[in-house]
Amino acid sequence: MTQSALHQILDYANRPNPYPIYEELRKTPVFHEDDGPYVISTYYEIRSLLHDPRISSDARNLTATTGGGPAEPPQEESALPPGFLKLDPPEHDRLRRMTNRPFGPPHSPHRVDGMREELHDIVSGLIDGIGDTGRIDLVEQFSYPFPVTVICRLLGVPREDEARFHTWADTLAASLDPDPDADPAGRGKGAHDARMQLGMYLAGLIEERRKNPGEDMLSQLATAKGGDGPMSTMELLSTAALLLIAGHETTVNLITNGMLTLLRRPDVLQRLREDPKLAVPLVEELLRFEPPVQLLPQRTTLADIEVRGVTIPKGASLWLVLASGNRDPQRFENPDRFDPDRRDIQHLGLGSGIHSCFGAPLARLEAQTALSELARRMENPRLLEDPPPYRQNAVLRGPRHLPIACDGIRP
Repeated sequence: MTQSALHQILDYANRPNPYPIYEELRKTPVFHEDDGPYVISTYYEIRSLLHDPRISSDARNLTATTGGGPAEPPQEESALPPGFLKLDPPEHDRLRRMTNRPFGPPHSPHRVDGMREELHDIVSGLIDGIGDTGRIDLVEQFSYPFPVTVICRLLGVPREDEARFHTWADTLAASLDPDPDADPAGRGKGAHDARMQLGMYLAGLIEERRKNPGEDMLSQLATAKGGDGPMSTMELLSTAALLLIAGHETTVNLITNGMLTLLRRPDVLQRLREDPKLAVPLVEELLRFEPPVQLLPQRTTLADIEVRGVTIPKGASLWLVLASGNRDPQRFENPDRFDPDRRDIQHLGLGSGIHSCFGAPLARLEAQTALSELARRMENPRLLEDPPPYRQNAVLRGPRHLPIACDGIRP
């Protein structure tokens, strides 16, 4: 791998197709240069580290001496404490357990499955409202408004407030991207301000729910009295912010990457049109082939760890390149081939271990519903730009716009 390996990954010019870079990166499974992070790119090593209790998600465990970043917590964390995504056990386990009570099994086993009809209605309404089929921006007209509407209803956030939190969400999502050309101080301040404003906005909603609770998740979290006790106000704010942002940012990419993949493979698109049940294995293969989260750049070692003969020192910055692991030929046969009939798809597209994607059941159902209905209702859909323009973000990778056209919309 060349000296500029990380710059190649982060270089916007490579956003449409980073996979040749990952292929080259896998030749050095533990890549490290100068004072940069340790980059892990092979499937089995990534999966093992995701389950290793010696790997921390808490940036406060990063040390300056290992060249991964500042020893102090990032500035953006000072506005609100870290959400459970950026915490280690036991704090992580407690907050995730409390958040899961109103969301999934065993306390709310039918929460996601019970949304099937509602998801279908939202998708149908968005497709009905497309209008001019000569030029459709799938992101603006479908892939973004669908998961935003869903997460707003689930949490109890007014959908009409989307314009307010959209800017904050974009700023915070961008802060995850280790862009070498970004001004750290400026971006840190922007993220800090966005978290502060989002926190203040959510504080108002939570106060309302405490006075007049409903059936939404914010109400249930704000009034919870489980075995772990209630969340503190700051924990509740951080958790609500995490759910609001993570609840739509990655799903936008999953749906858009999915439609782009299908439009490049008309035979698979036709199969999905004829057999909507194909959506289930198809989405799993999509999560392997084009994962919405490409890499996890915010992991830290809590002890010296040996990986493939390389000793990674305690406190080092660790990057786990999930998208590279998903294309590892040591794990997947013909990994660069999109195959919805592939068996044993134990992909890394939703992470693994204790930090596996909290909203995975909902994300899967949203993508299955969206792609099957788009395939069924669009007549002769086709790309107008290939590759489309991508988002700047190398971590949350997906098209910023997806210009397509079709000959009409079926009822």
